[in-house]
Amino acid sequence: MENSMNTTATVQTNRQLILDEDLPESFSKRVRVIVMPENDQEFDENAWLRALSQNEVFEFLANEEEDIYTIDDGVPFR
Repeated sequence: MENSMNTTATVQTNRQLILDEDLPESFSKRVRVIVMPENDQEFDENAWLRALSQNEVFEFLANEEEDIYTIDDGVPFR
């Protein structure tokens, strides 16, 4: 994307964004904003694994046709 930048911001109580960096002087056009809150909590690997194991998008892995590998396949990683 030409003339794009990436920065962080704070959302004020009136839902206005206050950017942590100034935009270039020549930057005056419509922009796309994607709001991704910073994670205040520690990463919970078990919660992610639970969510993934229960997600229907992975149900195809239970099909016998997908079980194509054995314990003898591959090379051990050490």
